[in-house]
Amino acid sequence: MQVPFRLNGEDTVATGTPTTTLLDWLREVRGLTGTKEGCNEGDCGACTVMVTDDDGARALNACILFLPQLAGKAVRTVEGIAAPDGTLHPVQAAMIDRHGSQCGFCTPGFVVTMATAHLNGRTDHDDQLAGNLCRCTGYAPIVRAAADAAAAPVPDHMRDAAPGGEADGVFRPTTSDDLATWYLDHPDATLIAGATDVGLWVTKQFRDLGDVAFVAGCSDLAHIEHRNGSLHVGAAVTLTALRAAIADSHPSYAELIRRNGSVLIRNAATIGGSLANGSPIGDNAPALIAMGAVLHLRRGDAQRSLPLEEFFLDYGRQDRRPGEFVTGVSFPETAPALRCYKISKRFDQDISALLGCFDLTVRDGTIARARIAFGGMAGIPKRAAHVEAAVTDKTFTTDTMQAALPAFDKDFTPLSDMRASSDYRLAAARNLLLRYHAEITGAATDVLAVTA
Repeated sequence: MQVPFRLNGEDTVATGTPTTTLLDWLREVRGLTGTKEGCNEGDCGACTVMVTDDDGARALNACILFLPQLAGKAVRTVEGIAAPDGTLHPVQAAMIDRHGSQCGFCTPGFVVTMATAHLNGRTDHDDQLAGNLCRCTGYAPIVRAAADAAAAPVPDHMRDAAPGGEADGVFRPTTSDDLATWYLDHPDATLIAGATDVGLWVTKQFRDLGDVAFVAGCSDLAHIEHRNGSLHVGAAVTLTALRAAIADSHPSYAELIRRNGSVLIRNAATIGGSLANGSPIGDNAPALIAMGAVLHLRRGDAQRSLPLEEFFLDYGRQDRRPGEFVTGVSFPETAPALRCYKISKRFDQDISALLGCFDLTVRDGTIARARIAFGGMAGIPKRAAHVEAAVTDKTFTTDTMQAALPAFDKDFTPLSDMRASSDYRLAAARNLLLRYHAEITGAATDVLAVTA
């Protein structure tokens, strides 16, 4: 397999297998060891690289980025952040001035993330850097360095252009028609979009994936469209793009997406991949189920749609037939009553212990309709049917919420694991129903608010 792309300003061709990671190729083949291997699963950011294509520049995790995903794009590693004459990039100079490095292991990843954010004019430094972990320097001097560099001009060499070109020896469809035909003939193949989950099958589980298809290039699956009062999101839409599109219309869901992984992960992860893998602790499914989302699938020329909650059958099992793939998901254009609550040990970039999403329709003080969905409470993302029934047609009061709390025991028997005990999960789920009522009725519920 051969993959053409531009590396630090020079055209190159990488050879390897379809599941050779960029990190391994950089370090073992090209000797560019500034890009570090830390967690090897997209959590620590030590492997950050900048990837530029026709949609702009993004910071990504090289450890779970496969070579075919780079075809025709431009890649810049930490070795290419300074100018060709050795002049430091503004973020590099600021890191020195602010003493932003101690042991130095994480520093290359921080520098690449900061340089990418600087190129894109981003000044939300805490959010941009949430995917880069440091365990010795502390984040304050690093954030100060990013702020110091923000007003500096972008160096000319950072404005990469994608050279174009295609990979040989691997299937990379450009339309869903091409994918549908190929997938019928290769129903056991693995479909790879952003590789934020599949990447770990290789780096952590050492799986041989067999036949693979890289589907992020299917242009007709990468659109967000308004259709008859619904928002239709194609399966190849990244979480970064989705969050930007719904920031005003679905603010609670957009904020949940902000806590879904990191900028590095959201730049690669797709909504289709998030739903198709069926994780019981995936954050997108409960939010979409609470809104009554509809999932769209295709097998050959046949297409079908079903309520998203019906797609999840059991742990690790979804209603997806051989050769069938997710093409998109539809949900209401607005959801003013939707609230999503993520409970995790770390606020940023952590797997949910549980996630509760609530969308109640209240008319004249009475709950006319209730949709409540949870992740982390069962082997699949699941609606709280008994809780919904307990509040429907009741007045929207604290007493109604309190009376419905025992119904959680009928809906869920959560397990105990390293993230939370069964009792904690049930207690937290009950409290989230009370929190929802408090928030909708105007009480202060911001858990991050600090008052003197």
